[in-house]
Amino acid sequence: MASPSAARMLEETPLSVGRRPMRVLIALRSPMDCQLLLIASNRSRRQISIVACAVSKPDILQRFSLGSIDVALINADLADGSMAGLEVLPEILASYRKTPIVTLFDTWNDDLVLHAFRAGAKGVFCRTEKKLDMLWKCIAAVHQGQVWANSGQLHLLLNSIRKTIPIRGASSPGMNLLATRETQVANLVVEGLPNKAIALKLGITEHTVNNYLFRIYNKLGISSRVELVLYVMKEREHRLCAT
Repeated sequence: MASPSAARMLEETPLSVGRRPMRVLIALRSPMDCQLLLIASNRSRRQISIVACAVSKPDILQRFSLGSIDVALINADLADGSMAGLEVLPEILASYRKTPIVTLFDTWNDDLVLHAFRAGAKGVFCRTEKKLDMLWKCIAAVHQGQVWANSGQLHLLLNSIRKTIPIRGASSPGMNLLATRETQVANLVVEGLPNKAIALKLGITEHTVNNYLFRIYNKLGISSRVELVLYVMKEREHRLCAT
């Protein structure tokens, strides 16, 4: 049987009139898996349109090179090997940093969840979750700038950072480095609000929120939203332990 063609283009089927649906690339283990998920997405009322399907690392990179991708859903295992979906994440991140990625797992594995986030994923999802609507929510959340992980996975990430980064002394400035507005933005990020919601809540523009985040990252020595969430959680934990 001939191998699947690279990055098959799928016809976009708008789910509503007006706002353009999110354009999603799905990378699964087989064309059949892709087709089944495409059918399921067309039955959803959410603003999601699967515009391309890939089943291997070369497929994924080729489709990314063509543009027009808002979010990528990439299975940990692909047609070209176990964990191939995880292996391709750093390559995607190097060239397409602004496109959020959700990593799809067959079962939860702490080490693989950590690997996915370290490699650049903005969300993780497991096939054991029976409600497909939760997958669409996950995709929408990362598209809005949020991180999709349950509380157990966030604590897993926090514990991982604790093992690799020395705990600062009580005299360390930590969050005190931030101005009042920067602290407000950081706390709202931790609450899970996307930039648009933060802007509305604080009465500022999304561009201003982005500027605040840039300053926050520079001051705290971090580079991503996930790191900011974990940094603030670690600071809060440290203060509780000190009282």
